[in-house]
Amino acid sequence: MDGELFPRERTEITPGAVHVPDWLGPERQRELLDACRDWARPPAGLRTVRTPGGGTMTARQVCLGLHWYPYGYARTAVDADGAPVKPMPGWLAELGREAVAAAYGAPHRHPEPHRHPEPCPHPEPYPDAYDIALINFYDGDSRMGMHRDAEEKSGAPVVSLSLGDTCVFRFGNTASRGRPYQDVRLRSGDLFVFGGPARLAYHGVPKVLPGTAPPALGLTGRLNVTLRVGGLGTGPG
Repeated sequence: MDGELFPRERTEITPGAVHVPDWLGPERQRELLDACRDWARPPAGLRTVRTPGGGTMTARQVCLGLHWYPYGYARTAVDADGAPVKPMPGWLAELGREAVAAAYGAPHRHPEPHRHPEPCPHPEPYPDAYDIALINFYDGDSRMGMHRDAEEKSGAPVVSLSLGDTCVFRFGNTASRGRPYQDVRLRSGDLFVFGGPARLAYHGVPKVLPGTAPPALGLTGRLNVTLRVGGLGTGPG
């Protein structure tokens, strides 16, 4: 937020989990939003995710690279229109690598100039490229229950980018969905990376704060772009 008395600082929430505020500047946020709007169009576009028990997720989703469904991956939108999943763009995979470097303090290029973070202990680097993106759209009433990102075979860090409305992001432990956990407010442009000992931590979004998106962005609601390394090879579908 412009004009804050105390600028928000990069914070290690727990070993391996790092919040980097304002990592994407306004121009890069608009570019990413425009790309998300293209990806959301059919075929294999934005869909409502239905769970095996018959419930539905309140956040709608579109996937790149591989299609996530509860609880696995496929090369087609097996729980939607059956179309081949859209490819993972090279520039988005590179953004994932830059994000990990920014969070963990390694030398890197920034998408836009901003303060270099202080180095911190971090998981070992992974040579494989980011090859999966899950893009979740939250309106004001959407939530995401506590869950783990456990369908990947790679232990590479998960990269989370926020656009639009601020959310309360609940980051927990690896043993259960309950306490201990920490609530972090993620604003438009914020980066959150979790890997190493935090890679399989439970996390969720208990609340979105409507009307908090930057007016110039032109987005009502929240978009979360989550980048992963699958390590899966050729999937089903």
